[in-house]
Amino acid sequence: MAWRCWARAWGPQAHRYGRAGPGAAAALTDALFLPPRRVAVLLEQPRGFRRARPRAEEPPGAGAAAAAEAQPGPPPPRRSLCPLAQQPAARARRPSPRRLVKPLVFAVGFTGCAFGSAAIWQYESLKSRVQTYFEEARADWMDKIRPQKRGDFRKQVNRWWSSLTEGQRTVTGIIAANAFVFCLWRLPAMRRIMFTYFTSDPSSRVLCSPMLLSTFSHFSLFHMAANMYVLWSFSTSIVSLLGCEQFIAVYLSAGVISTFVSYVAKMATGRFEPSLGASGAIMTVLAAVCTKMPEAKLAIIFLPVFTFTAGSALKAIIAFDTAGLALGWRLFDHAAHLGGALFGMWYVTYGHELIWKNREPLVKAWHEMRTKNPGKGGGGRSN
Repeated sequence: MAWRCWARAWGPQAHRYGRAGPGAAAALTDALFLPPRRVAVLLEQPRGFRRARPRAEEPPGAGAAAAAEAQPGPPPPRRSLCPLAQQPAARARRPSPRRLVKPLVFAVGFTGCAFGSAAIWQYESLKSRVQTYFEEARADWMDKIRPQKRGDFRKQVNRWWSSLTEGQRTVTGIIAANAFVFCLWRLPAMRRIMFTYFTSDPSSRVLCSPMLLSTFSHFSLFHMAANMYVLWSFSTSIVSLLGCEQFIAVYLSAGVISTFVSYVAKMATGRFEPSLGASGAIMTVLAAVCTKMPEAKLAIIFLPVFTFTAGSALKAIIAFDTAGLALGWRLFDHAAHLGGALFGMWYVTYGHELIWKNREPLVKAWHEMRTKNPGKGGGGRSN
């Protein structure tokens, strides 16, 4: 009976006056028949009406240590959809410009190796083309005399592959590599490796390998889809213009060179942010086609009715990236875009004559080596 009276008296008064209000003290006095001073002491106790237990004697300095441990640490970093936003802030100390020497040597050496390998690849493909022609003719003859199943999945894939142009078949491998790297970004266990080797930043401890690997790296699905669509659209034109082997050399070299230009711009401005994507290499492809065929008609996928010339599109893109680099826009890596576009314009104008048409000494040296060792490297006929 006394507990019910206390609950009825304490509930409204506590809600009205708070935890230790005078009205609550009066209500408790009436309900429990305690003197007001005793009730006031009880209300001042923490955790309701319980007395705090006396603490044991602590050595000097223990209180400060406990207080330091009790202080909350820094809040955990906020998760973001883009992993680049979770990176630590840029270093206060600007790296030395001498860090650009190693990327420069890598860019020059990789470009030379890419074009040299492309020249040897073209030699080998031309040498085996006749043999491949007779093997394909024999396979077609066998297919005619041997009935095939209608639902043969392999046959359907071969028909689809044969319907593609040479340029589309060439860029299929590049698109597959970009899709594979995109899937690696989705694995939490691979996130540290992806940041280290698949994003380019001149302040990072790894400088050279990301110049190439970041060309195949996309974290956003829209970013990868847009780049691969542009590459697929211009694949037929660029491969018919340069050939399969030369195109691969130009594409890989463009990725490395555009990343180096991005390194230089970041070092000059002091804005050290990681970059990734195939935009620099694709800008090389776009600029090469637009420079060689400036009167070609282009259209935007969302506005197919609105057409413009390739030369006008190239000028607009260069103006946009130049303004973005000058004004410090951070939506895109404008320096890499400009580096790729300028490399594409230079290559179809001068670089093809200086580099690709002077590959004859290398091809002759490779031919002599292959003639001396016909059984190595596919020189002899294999069963």
